[in-house]
Amino acid sequence: MAATRSSAYRRYFRRHIGFTVIYLAAIALASWQVPDDARPSLGTVLIALLPGLAVVGWIWSMGRLLVELDDEYMRMLEVRKFIIATGSTLAVVNVWGIIELYTAVPRLPVFFVFPLWCLGLGIGGIANRLSFGHDTGRCR
Repeated sequence: MAATRSSAYRRYFRRHIGFTVIYLAAIALASWQVPDDARPSLGTVLIALLPGLAVVGWIWSMGRLLVELDDEYMRMLEVRKFIIATGSTLAVVNVWGIIELYTAVPRLPVFFVFPLWCLGLGIGGIANRLSFGHDTGRCR
């Protein structure tokens, strides 16, 4: 089982690195080609969509990891991280949204929702370590 678990994480890591390279290249392209405050046109929208497609790739690769993990315990730890990340993200954006509605605080750009969710994965990993003594991908 350990070989399967580690091979699933190796495949996930390779996919994640690939989408990260695509994301960085797409951000560089968009920053170079699309001027600040550009009016939306077919070209600017298509270029601006490219980094978002890489983010969709990251999300797909996380879901694929769940499918490829044969170890139910490891899958449970990953799902637990996803649930903690989703709950913490929903809590932050909804509480902040209500504060925005009634006060003059700065707006939270929608772009930050996914990075907040990724931060929640880190919180989920800490919760797994505190609850079970280890996080996913590091069990021996």
